[in-house]
Amino acid sequence: MIARSEPIWQSDDWQIELKNSIRTLGDLCQAVDIEIDDLPRALQAEQSFKVMVPRPYLERIEKGNPEDPLLLQVLPSAKEMLEVPGFVKDPLEEAQFTKVPGLIHKYHGRVLLISHAACAVHCRYCFRRHFPYADNALSSQQLTQVVDYIASDASIHEVILSGGDPLMNKDEQLARLVATIEAVPHVETLRIHTRLPIVIPSRISHRLLSLLAQTRLTIVVVIHSNHVNELDDQVAEALYFLRKHSVRLLNQSVLLKGVNSDASHHMKLLKRLHQIDVAPYYLHLLDHTQGVAHFQVDDSQALALYQKLQMQLPGYLMPKLVREKPFDLSKRLLIKA
Repeated sequence: MIARSEPIWQSDDWQIELKNSIRTLGDLCQAVDIEIDDLPRALQAEQSFKVMVPRPYLERIEKGNPEDPLLLQVLPSAKEMLEVPGFVKDPLEEAQFTKVPGLIHKYHGRVLLISHAACAVHCRYCFRRHFPYADNALSSQQLTQVVDYIASDASIHEVILSGGDPLMNKDEQLARLVATIEAVPHVETLRIHTRLPIVIPSRISHRLLSLLAQTRLTIVVVIHSNHVNELDDQVAEALYFLRKHSVRLLNQSVLLKGVNSDASHHMKLLKRLHQIDVAPYYLHLLDHTQGVAHFQVDDSQALALYQKLQMQLPGYLMPKLVREKPFDLSKRLLIKA
């Protein structure tokens, strides 16, 4: 671990790393020294949902291991092309809750804002891989509509920035967005759901830290880590500086077959999160999105895993095991932590 005085990276390094990401199946296979079965259908999967793997994340993948848990999250698979009953393009029916373009209002007291269409990594299990981002791009006009909607409902006390990934916005864009939300008096909390501190830790720049420290809003950052191997020292360092600037850190994971469906591996993840002062939030069961069925862990296996964790870990290390259903008014809790 390096000395914790100031972040070692400059504010634009993350954009360079983003530009240098792996963007094709062939380049990914070459970089991790693997060959894959059923290449034609894997290439079809790549066309359906493009490859995107930043090099800081790539460096944590074990070379020559086609079953590496980090690789499985980003490697196109022929299995994505299978038609599986019940797996659809919009499993949460988010279109039904889109009140104005770019804004989803499903739960009481909070709204979700599609603040950027792109991600820094393309996770193969993504529940928004078919989302109509073009129809929800946050133009100046749409942002005005969004803010008018939030301002008209005094029950809204929290705005959630999602996407895509909200930290794909440059610092100047993010500053304008935060200032606009901050101007609504009844909004108290800004929650940012992001995978960027995991896949490109240098995104936690000087300017971003300054921006988050200066707002009157309570800032909560929900990172998304599924496996302990994602949490190297550089990630821990980035998260340290967020905490140092009064950002509250939570983690959510998705339960994925072959990635984190083993209790011992999941226990290592939860212990590592505790070590770097990130609180557990949710362990999601897989959303039934078209193309992701091969990641599914059934309910009985999920409950068995969770009960093993409960028997071996203190309650403060346990996330909530949840499923999201389209018209539920909250996440559905499968078992009490």
